[in-house]
Amino acid sequence: MNKKNILLLGFMLFSLFFGAGNLIFPPFLGMESGENFIPAIAGFISTAVFIPLLAVISVSLSNNGLLAIGQRVNPLFGLIFTIVVYLSIGAFYGIPRASSVAYELGFVQVFEVESSLTLFLFTVVFFGVTYLLSVDPKKMIDRLAQILTPALLLVLTVLFVKAFTTLNYTEKHVSEKFASAPFLSGFLEGYYTMDAIAALAFGIVIINGLKTSGVTKKKDIIRGTTYAGMIAGVGLTIVYLSLSWIGRVLTYNKPVENGAEILVLATDRLFSVGGNLLFGTIVLLACLTTCVGLINACASFFNEIFPTFSYKQYVVVFVLIGLLITNLGLNTILSIATPLLVFVYPFAIVLILLSLVQYFIGESKKMYVYSMAVTTIFAVISVLDFFNVRFEAVDSVLGIFPLYENGLGWVVPTLIVATVGYVIDLTKGKVLKNAASSTIS
Repeated sequence: MNKKNILLLGFMLFSLFFGAGNLIFPPFLGMESGENFIPAIAGFISTAVFIPLLAVISVSLSNNGLLAIGQRVNPLFGLIFTIVVYLSIGAFYGIPRASSVAYELGFVQVFEVESSLTLFLFTVVFFGVTYLLSVDPKKMIDRLAQILTPALLLVLTVLFVKAFTTLNYTEKHVSEKFASAPFLSGFLEGYYTMDAIAALAFGIVIINGLKTSGVTKKKDIIRGTTYAGMIAGVGLTIVYLSLSWIGRVLTYNKPVENGAEILVLATDRLFSVGGNLLFGTIVLLACLTTCVGLINACASFFNEIFPTFSYKQYVVVFVLIGLLITNLGLNTILSIATPLLVFVYPFAIVLILLSLVQYFIGESKKMYVYSMAVTTIFAVISVLDFFNVRFEAVDSVLGIFPLYENGLGWVVPTLIVATVGYVIDLTKGKVLKNAASSTIS
């Protein structure tokens, strides 16, 4: 494997992950966590860095990406779950969220002009550039890794160096959210980056990049993907720590409602003239690289599953859908986010962990089926709870499980049934061993 290619793929993966949510959530967490900053950011990094890294690796362990992972439960489940993941992180949420944030926190902050017409004109230009960067998947890797990612890292470095040499540590009040269980609160905050789900799609982008560079053996694919994931993970960790630290130490003259306001305040205070331009540049680059990666992943997947249309035609479709939904406004887009994430995330995390475990202990059908059955129950309950629909009888029964009140009640029962399912298959000789050295076609 070429070390330069691995480094470029790692940079590209970092830029794919680092989008709208990755920029906004850490500063707000830093502000709210106060003296509980360390456990809170540790929880955030668990779901925003560590689990996405495991997801990228788990995809490399499979011969057909996320689809193959889901099909271990059931072929129909695998297809439906994969489509839901790609549509949620892609056309119907992830892409329009990123472009909306690029408009409201990038374009508007710099030019201070906001209307329906400017939003439409911005999306036409933004998605036009996105199309040009996405339409050729081979050139996309070079453009992201060699041009856009270094540019993003440069402006972030300017911000962080100025912040570290200017801002001083001050005591902060701990918000109610982070007062009693800061690690778990940070863990759940990491959901909103959507990176664990996005990693299931981005993993195949990295694999295709390795194949394009001539890597064909499965063990080399796994190794290359792991190295690229580690490079991206280190970069994300540094950025999250820096952003959250800014939110932690910055002083506020008035209440702030989100991380975007914190970063606007920080860049304005640190740079005065040009602060809005720096912040707008960071936002635009972060959102652009994410949109390019999401469109590439979605177009590649649907072209593979439904090859009636070409890759380029799917790029056009997702670009147009993203453009149209973006013009509905950011608040409309964000209103669908929480219930979607609460429902999908547990499935994604369980499938990621089972795929990694399976590589070492073998494939057990019941391990997957039992786990997904239990996860479904808790996921449905979490969505109902979001809409304030609760059943006392259900809460009294499931409330015996640890972390239930924290929204993580699925963890222990899923682990139990996965173990039971594996043991049953093992005793019946139905556990299939994995071969690590096979060649990917």
